[in-house]
Amino acid sequence: MALAFDEYGRPFIILREQEQKTRLRGIDAQKSNISAGKAVARILRTSLGPKGMDKMLQSPDGEVTITNDGATILEQMDVDNQIAKLMVELSRSQDYEIGDGTTGVVVMAGALLEQAERLLERGIHPIRIAEGYEMASRIAVEHLERIANKFEFSASNIEPLVQTCMTTLSSKIVNRCKRSLAEIAVNAVVAVADLERRDVNLELIKVEGKVGGKLEDTELIKGIIVDKDMSHPQMPKHIEDAKIAILTCPFEPPKPKTKHKVDIDTVEKFQNLREQEQKYFDDMVQKCKDVGATLVICQWGFDDEANHLLMHRNLPAVRWVGGVELELIAIATGGRIVPRFQELTPEKLGKAGLVREKSFGTTKDRMIYIEHCANSRAVTIFIRGGSDDWYCDVSSHSVSEVQFWYLFDALGNKMMIEETKRSIHDALCVARNLIRNNSIVYGGGAAEISCSLAVEAAADRHPGVEQYAIRAFADALDSIPMALAENSGLQPIETLSAVKSQQIKENNPWCGIDCNDVGTNDMREQNVFETLIGKQQQILLATQVVKMILKIDDVISPSEY
Repeated sequence: MALAFDEYGRPFIILREQEQKTRLRGIDAQKSNISAGKAVARILRTSLGPKGMDKMLQSPDGEVTITNDGATILEQMDVDNQIAKLMVELSRSQDYEIGDGTTGVVVMAGALLEQAERLLERGIHPIRIAEGYEMASRIAVEHLERIANKFEFSASNIEPLVQTCMTTLSSKIVNRCKRSLAEIAVNAVVAVADLERRDVNLELIKVEGKVGGKLEDTELIKGIIVDKDMSHPQMPKHIEDAKIAILTCPFEPPKPKTKHKVDIDTVEKFQNLREQEQKYFDDMVQKCKDVGATLVICQWGFDDEANHLLMHRNLPAVRWVGGVELELIAIATGGRIVPRFQELTPEKLGKAGLVREKSFGTTKDRMIYIEHCANSRAVTIFIRGGSDDWYCDVSSHSVSEVQFWYLFDALGNKMMIEETKRSIHDALCVARNLIRNNSIVYGGGAAEISCSLAVEAAADRHPGVEQYAIRAFADALDSIPMALAENSGLQPIETLSAVKSQQIKENNPWCGIDCNDVGTNDMREQNVFETLIGKQQQILLATQVVKMILKIDDVISPSEY
């Protein structure tokens, strides 16, 4: 072990147990970090775009997930390397902030790291590369502002929002139903949005799923769905103009707070105790009836006696409803959550036009629908999905697509529901972002190619070493359209060169990669949009993470042995 000595010649330890640690310094550390980041980006690169491939991930307990959502893939991967974990955090940040573009941001960061590695080999200092990237990202973000288009929409004209959500859903497994799902997502967001303040609270949108049926059966319910049934099978299943008592107190006799013991030594005492209990139940049910409640929704359970009494008094009840669902029901129906029976008053009752119990197929699954609520600003997207979604005309699809569909059917339809939920979440986030800021740029790599040309032109105005980093940034921007072309089965370099020359000739920033083989490169005609804030966030987040990785020049980690 190498020792350091102070001015009196006494040895001292800089790193405790140094011989048990591995250490990388300088250019070796930077190259090691860059290769780790590139490895993660390479995994996600094939999942980019409408023709991107899906990944199958198996958890330690055997649960299988099939998805092409970047954030989900990285979340479920067991990543050990610290730099790879930074890439996972990058994808998560994009998901939390924007909700879409989680794959693109990692691919972008991987391309920037690849370009940085070439510059490091040419002897350029990492700090100068980081500064050049920062300048280039500012140029790209400003250029995006210039080429962005604004579109006007209203509660009555939601077509622009639907078109943008369709672009998001086109890269998902559910793309064959993208029109109907985009309309459902937009209608849900518009229902809960405050268009004057340009604010959307996505917590008011509940996404529920039930295996069975077809994807086309997915519906938007202007109200709440509760995955419960009536507490007694003989209670009414259809209640119109319901007045709902929302309770967090149980239907049972009160219990003393201290330890207690009841001695019963005669039949009369037992009879008195039973009558007293029955009186408690009677009083509780009577209080609900007196205030005019026609339905009771309770957070807790109740025993058979209370259940029997509720049924005989013709007061339908639902038990074991979760706290979050109770809050949504209270918001939707305009009711108040009541913690004690003594506080129950007619003003605290929620109102709904229709409450019904619905059963599904031959299974015993039942759900409660609460519709036509007093306050319609709480909605539910109810997703269905079954094996019908995967039986297809074999002749009209490629071998790989048919194999995937049969595999998916074999693995079970729960994964279909989960993947649809993730896709709907992305569409909801895109609609919310557009309501907050109604600027769009065109997709298909058009925005990246346009930014690449602008950054390349701006590099000549910077005389220092940074101009190399700025040009490298422009090359990295080309990686997104190149990956789109590659994943669509096109010749990547040839396709990118053709689109780039078309943009320069026509001065048209809307030319992108024709992934779906429509026959035109104009993304306006194909209606392929992306949100401006989502694209800006991608560039800024990727640049920040790459700068952070480039500034690490010493990695100290515990030895593997």
